[in-house]
Amino acid sequence: MTTSRRAVIATAAAAGITAATVGRASAGGHGGASPRPERFGELADGTEVQRWTLANGGIRLGVLNFGGIVQTLEVPDRDGESVNVSLGFAELDPYLGDSPYMGALIGRYGNRIAAGKFTLDGTEYQVPVNDGPNSLHGGTQGFDKRIWDVNPNGRSGLTLTYSSPDGEMGYPGTLDVRVDYTLTDDGEFRIDYEATTDAPTVLNLTNHTYFNLAGEGNGGIYDHKLSLAAGKYTPVNDVLIPTGELASVGGTPFDFRRGKTIGEDIRESHQQILYGQGFDHNFVLDKGITRRPERFAQLYERRSGRLMTVSTTEPGVQFYSGNFLDGTLVGTSGRAYRQGDGLCLETQHFPDSPNQPEFPSTVLRPGETYRSTTVYAFSTR
Repeated sequence: MTTSRRAVIATAAAAGITAATVGRASAGGHGGASPRPERFGELADGTEVQRWTLANGGIRLGVLNFGGIVQTLEVPDRDGESVNVSLGFAELDPYLGDSPYMGALIGRYGNRIAAGKFTLDGTEYQVPVNDGPNSLHGGTQGFDKRIWDVNPNGRSGLTLTYSSPDGEMGYPGTLDVRVDYTLTDDGEFRIDYEATTDAPTVLNLTNHTYFNLAGEGNGGIYDHKLSLAAGKYTPVNDVLIPTGELASVGGTPFDFRRGKTIGEDIRESHQQILYGQGFDHNFVLDKGITRRPERFAQLYERRSGRLMTVSTTEPGVQFYSGNFLDGTLVGTSGRAYRQGDGLCLETQHFPDSPNQPEFPSTVLRPGETYRSTTVYAFSTR
């Protein structure tokens, strides 16, 4: 076990977290008390919104059954002080309004679909347009606005399930989705996705947690150092739809292969930066689609010493630098979120893939099982 890993485990007591026995990572825990929910709020129709809490490996995670939202994610720094490193809200109401997908599960289709239209097996489908002329993150009532069934999976895991009926948000087929949230003994937050359908459909699931390793409400992320194992990215047009090109990151602000601070090139006059008002682009991961999650990213915050590495089975990641946070939302710290106060690393297939035949396919058919895994691993240095 590395020194940094020992530091994370050792700080569990200081964070008020029961540390697990250090050893091989476990996807389901080793028994012990299962997590139980607490009341977080209520929807207009009287449906109760619950908050579940997981703790393991020095990390504490708060999850809502509304949208599968990661409401808090507490991680220790190099001195053993734990703070919440995910952006979110202390009450339910902001999540019900025009929330920018804080911490939510995203579906059926993460990212954008041009004009909200796609053709599948000769039939054209229209899904809600909710981002300028395009559909974003599944439409006006995507998976982020649904109540998920939540059940404990051991002492350090949750299983979330949702059945999306045929025609919901215009998508074909009844889709049965399972998502497992697990805190492993080794300081990892693991997300496993699985889905089946009874008719051909398109699917692109992801999670929209905003990270700030200095702590939520503690300023911007421009001084975070990011490394991405991605030699190409997908340029976009002026409404953020991919042009279809897989462009080299070489010589552009999009080259994070050797690691650099996020703020180093974010003010460049590169046309793609201007389109996104910062970074809001899909990066083509060098590893491609893999059966097991492989590491592609590293994020480091110097003052706290927190280090986050990200692994996935997916072929792409949408790196979003929080460009559209505008100071109108107040987070769990009681502080307003402004531009660049958090970043997202949304592992996924590529945007607008249903309309881009050269991109990896996002079609799911009856008899097939969609599977995807992403792991966020935390340590210090």
